[in-house]
Amino acid sequence: METVPITEITDLADPRLADYAHLTDVALKKARATEHGLYLAESLLVFERGLRAGHVPRSVLALGTSADEAIAALAEHGYTAGPAAAAPGLEIPVFVGPGELLAELTGYILHRGLIASMNRPALVPAAELLANARRVVVIENVVDPTNVGAIFRSAGAIGADAVLVTPHCSDPFYRRAIRVSMGTVLQVPWTRVGDWTSTRELLAGAGFHIAALALTPDAVSLRDFARTVPERLALVLGAEGEGLTPEAIASADTVLKIPMRHGIDSLNVAAASAVAMWAVAE
Repeated sequence: METVPITEITDLADPRLADYAHLTDVALKKARATEHGLYLAESLLVFERGLRAGHVPRSVLALGTSADEAIAALAEHGYTAGPAAAAPGLEIPVFVGPGELLAELTGYILHRGLIASMNRPALVPAAELLANARRVVVIENVVDPTNVGAIFRSAGAIGADAVLVTPHCSDPFYRRAIRVSMGTVLQVPWTRVGDWTSTRELLAGAGFHIAALALTPDAVSLRDFARTVPERLALVLGAEGEGLTPEAIASADTVLKIPMRHGIDSLNVAAASAVAMWAVAE
C-alpha cells in the first residue's frame, strides 16, 4: 500500500509553519501573499466544514492518527498530502509532531487533534445573500468572539438563512468564534454591511420586516409577535451591555422584548439570539 507523504516537524523555524506561530487573528487576517487573509480551523469537524464550504486549505498541523483523518478529509475534496505550497488542485502540506513541540509552536495545546490554516473566502455581497433568504440575523457591534460564535451556532442549529455583521462587530472568522460555533460560521452564509441607512434600505428593499431586540417602552412581547411572523424577517441583536444603538432601533419596523421573570430584564446576547430564533423559526 502506498504511503501518503506527511512532514515530520524537526525545525520550528520552517517558514511553512509560520501560519501557526503565535499569530493573532488580526495578523492572520492580514497575512501576506493571500488574497483575503487566513483563518485557523481547529478539530477535524471544523476542518471538514471548511472544506465542504469550498474554502481552500493551506496546510494542516496534526497529532498522531489525526494526520490520517486530515489526509482522508483532503482526499474527499480532491486534495493530496505533500510538501508543496497549498493552492487549488495541488498538494497540501500535512505536518505532524509531538504535542509538546506543537504547543511550543502555536502557544496552546492541540486538544482537538489538528489545526488547519485555511484561506479566507471573499465576502459575498449582502444583496446576494438576501435574494433567497427568509430568516436573517443582524449582529450589531457584538465585540466578544465567544458571543459571535454562539450566535452563529444558534443560527445554524435553529435556522437562519444568513447573518449580516456590522462594521464594529467582532470578526466571525476569529479563532475563538469559529471554535465556539463548532464551525457553523463556515456554514451559515454571512457578510459585512455598512451603516444603518444603507442596511435599512437593503433589507426593506428585499422585503424584510426588521425586528430589533431592545428594552424600549413600546417593545412588543416576542411571545405575541411570534403568533404571526412576517414571511421575511430580520432579527437585530445588539452589543453586550449597551444593547442596540439608537440608529438600529430607529431602523426597526418592530422592537421586541423577551418576557422575563423575577425582575430580570435581559439575557446574554447569545442566549437571547437562540430564544428569538426559536420563537420565529419556520
